[in-house]
Amino acid sequence: DPRNVIVNQFSEFSNYLIHYHCTGRALDRVFSELARSDPDLRLSAFVSATGSAGTIGAGDYLKQRHGAKIAAVEAIECPTMLENGYGEHNIQGIGDKHIPLIHNVMNTDFVIGVSDRSSDSLNVLFNESAGRDYLVHRRKIDPGLLQQFAHIGLSGYANIVAAIKLAKHLELGADDVVATIATDSASLYPSERASFLARHYGGTFDGVNAGEVFGRDLDGIADDHLIELTYVDRRRVFNLGYYTWVEQQGVALEDFDRRKDPSFWKGLQDTIPAWDERIAEFNAETGAQHAQ
Repeated sequence: DPRNVIVNQFSEFSNYLIHYHCTGRALDRVFSELARSDPDLRLSAFVSATGSAGTIGAGDYLKQRHGAKIAAVEAIECPTMLENGYGEHNIQGIGDKHIPLIHNVMNTDFVIGVSDRSSDSLNVLFNESAGRDYLVHRRKIDPGLLQQFAHIGLSGYANIVAAIKLAKHLELGADDVVATIATDSASLYPSERASFLARHYGGTFDGVNAGEVFGRDLDGIADDHLIELTYVDRRRVFNLGYYTWVEQQGVALEDFDRRKDPSFWKGLQDTIPAWDERIAEFNAETGAQHAQ
């Protein structure tokens, strides 16, 4: 139906802007609260799985404010930015085999691969009773803190693993803050957890299994499947988007290429006040219609 408007989260720059302006500012506020009690803290990096590449737009804000490095995360089983894309993965909520149009690739500093085996295993460890018992009694994790992991889903665990990888790679210390985000909730994935348990543990997960997962997928994290992007690397990743957006989606080559220039993204950011005005107008209009 030609009257329908298809909103594509991978190419709508409003997706980038809302995360730049709102998510970025929210993370900056969190860091400011931490730094209030510890002025020596540095916001060293922001880590985010790309998905539609909306959330990683917050990194542009944090880099401008704090000089934070920006790390993009993807699944090892489908290494698009690392190895040009093949395979499939189970870190639900993130993308694969293409580079979103709204990803500011030329401002990205690192690409980090995380296995979906890790995110699936941590989803079990933090949500099965045997796993929680192990974490509380053997690893002495505060039960109140542990409850917060009910808000973390598969891509959130991938972000956490990637943040640890980056911290190890950069040899960060106690004064370095690596910001990341829980982009989905564990409540979305009980069937995934049950399926993973059935495939790998015969449906039963005990304390020994919990120790194995902790040792492999937390304590044993190494800085593998990680690259620091040179200019040539950035250009390679940028060019991966050509087929999707120019050949398939009909984006003009000039419009595709101008995203290499930092001034393109600065120009987008400068439109935020105009977006606010339009939102206010929309809210006023719909409010008046509702009142009628």
